[in-house]
Amino acid sequence: MRSNSTAVVTGGGRGIGQAIAVKLARDGADIVLAGIDEGGMEETVSLIEAEGQRAIDRYTDLKHYESVQSSIDTALEEFETIDILVNNAGIAGPTASCEEISVEEWDDTIDVNLRGPFFACKEVLPVMKAQQYGRIVNVASVTGKRPLEQRTPYAATKMGLIGFTRTLAAEVGEYDINVNAICPGSVDGPRIRRVFEQKAESTGQSYEDVRQAAEAESPRGELVEREDIAELAAFLCSDESERITGQDLNVSAGKVMY
Repeated sequence: MRSNSTAVVTGGGRGIGQAIAVKLARDGADIVLAGIDEGGMEETVSLIEAEGQRAIDRYTDLKHYESVQSSIDTALEEFETIDILVNNAGIAGPTASCEEISVEEWDDTIDVNLRGPFFACKEVLPVMKAQQYGRIVNVASVTGKRPLEQRTPYAATKMGLIGFTRTLAAEVGEYDINVNAICPGSVDGPRIRRVFEQKAESTGQSYEDVRQAAEAESPRGELVEREDIAELAAFLCSDESERITGQDLNVSAGKVMY
């Protein structure tokens, strides 16, 4: 990445977002955290400062354009530029059959997982175009490439995010702005455990049966770790990935190979 880079990471208070923010800081970037987990973001700020980099956190509700605008404005006031945007924030949405999902649950999932990245890109792109440089990483999912029963809103948003990534990459490549998506498989941590619990409840299976079935989908028989995603995100923001754009890259322990 450029020296003295500034990165905005949405949903950086825990999980994948926290791991990405800390890894980018370790590689020399100052970090702006944007999300709703204020306690988690405070913890991430401390971890970043321990790496010797500057960091600020901003409460940001990705459902609302004005909230995203305000956070990007603050980032520019503090750091003057934005070189990297990582659209990591997302929600799992409901685990239920399509007809059992409420309109509110559908809208919430679309608002956070798809409208949020659009809002953030809309705000940072003028800055990146003006400086003729930028790196955007969207955290999608292998669910954007394959069916996942009882998760229609989530699948729709992640497939949409992959299409958004490819099209945006085609639009902004001439400005030395690369746009890529990372498609994780099941990442071990509190969120996937809640998904397993919901699926167990809705299908009548045990939690262990649901987890073992998910692990068995990988040739390695395992879930993905959040650090795996962070390493790839950092690579996509590095000089070594100069000519990689418009791609959706799997980190799934072999669960998906296309």
